[in-house]
Amino acid sequence: MGRVEVEVQGTWGTLCASRWDLLDAHVLCHHLGCGFAVSVPEGGHFGRGTGPVWSDSFHCEGTESSLDHCPVTALGASPCSHENDAAVICSGPPHNASLRLVGGGSRCDGRVEIFQRGTWGRVLDDQWDMEDASVVCRQLRCGEAEAAYTVPRAERGTGPVGLRGVRCAGHEASLSLCNTSLPEATAIMEDVGAVCQGSRQVRLVDGAGRCAGRVEIYYRGQWGTVCDDAWDTADANVVCRQLSCGWAVEAAGSAHFGEGSGHIWLDGVNCSGDETALWNCSAEAWGQHDCGHKEDAGVVCSEFMALRLENSDGCSGRLQVFYNGTWGSVGSNSMTPHTAKLVCKELGCGDGGSREISIFYGRVNGTAWLDHVQCGESNSSFWQCPSDPWELQSYDDVRDEANITCNGRKPERTPVAACPNSTSCTDREKIRAVGGKDGCSGRVEVWHRGSWGTVCDDSWDMQDAEVACRQLGCGPAVSALAEAAFGEGTGPIWLEQVECRGTEPSLQACWARTGDGGACRHKEDAAVNCLAATSVTASPPQTGNISH
Repeated sequence: MGRVEVEVQGTWGTLCASRWDLLDAHVLCHHLGCGFAVSVPEGGHFGRGTGPVWSDSFHCEGTESSLDHCPVTALGASPCSHENDAAVICSGPPHNASLRLVGGGSRCDGRVEIFQRGTWGRVLDDQWDMEDASVVCRQLRCGEAEAAYTVPRAERGTGPVGLRGVRCAGHEASLSLCNTSLPEATAIMEDVGAVCQGSRQVRLVDGAGRCAGRVEIYYRGQWGTVCDDAWDTADANVVCRQLSCGWAVEAAGSAHFGEGSGHIWLDGVNCSGDETALWNCSAEAWGQHDCGHKEDAGVVCSEFMALRLENSDGCSGRLQVFYNGTWGSVGSNSMTPHTAKLVCKELGCGDGGSREISIFYGRVNGTAWLDHVQCGESNSSFWQCPSDPWELQSYDDVRDEANITCNGRKPERTPVAACPNSTSCTDREKIRAVGGKDGCSGRVEVWHRGSWGTVCDDSWDMQDAEVACRQLGCGPAVSALAEAAFGEGTGPIWLEQVECRGTEPSLQACWARTGDGGACRHKEDAAVNCLAATSVTASPPQTGNISH
């Protein structure tokens, strides 16, 4: 236990408690060989540190081997003092009869192992039940037991056996206090597992960033979606707050971020907005629903960020960031040369760039989100760079805004040849949607070199689908679908790794690789659902290219 300190380029500094949570703490405790995180005390619990207070925010899932493997952001962070230094209390190193759960999606679900005589060993049983699992969950401080199971053959352990046969009443404080002096079993003993309430998680998927996407919940060891029946901003706010992503900018429905798969865990969610977790809201019983995945709920949170350069080539122009649901410029004050390099790297526009500085006054209308962005050699991503805090401000002089020109260009756009029965065809004639009920949903196919071919789903997202739907004359995109959602096509795969900004008039105007490299198969054919084929009215913000 103690104050959290991190070394950066030879200098030790503290972290801010307001940007530090239990999942981050779990990773640190595990890395230090100190078990798991019992709690994250209030800032300054272990006294004030010295030196810098780093502005980094870690976004750990809790299963990483060290903080180095967690995503990090620092851009726009508010100032923090040593009075708010982050702290952690770990469970301590393993001792005799310590337990752990391995192979699951969190520290609170998986196969049971026990620490005996200096090594971790498997737990085998022939009558493993909820009473036994309840003791495991209690000992690990993981809440109530949700499931007790025998581990499938493919997931069984291979190490030594630490405990063979156990009978618990369910109230014991640790597994070692249960009855382990059992008569020789006649049944086959197998590896056992437990799922505890503390394993529940929420995530946002297919939204080009951790703070936007389809809502998915980890329950009883499996990921599943949430139905959009009655889904609103109050529900979305709970998800955003739970993920430390601010508040909800948009509560999306009708598989806005594509259809999920597997279970639909929750339906009829009705949050007040004050709940600490989505599963604390009023809803139908787990797994009870009358929905299909075409009704999967989604969220865009205020902390969702994106980056773009405004010119049509995407590699030069005014620098803008997307934050809190709107695009804003970036101020040029004190901007370091390394900042331009990282911007270009993020956007796939080469490995370097420079600020364009005008000596003439020019009036500009609009708002800016950031100023004093100072990327250094230690920053590997634009999002890790220190800057002033997020704050909307107005500029009226073009010289106050950052304009960047990158030294690279995206590869030449893939041309598409003439369409059927035409020597000069329109963009609309170069695309079709196949396999849906109408021409506004289905597998995306484009005309090239005299034949129709498909588009690979590598990097296929809502920005690409938005362009395809517009080109089809079908309005905004509802979902970007992958893995041959409308069946496998035949013939060539003309495009792969399509990277649209979302504003292009056609897929052919987007950057893409030709599909003749053999990297894709028709089981990866991309598809779309467009507004004209559904009753959806919501659409996501245009996000450009992002990196976290």
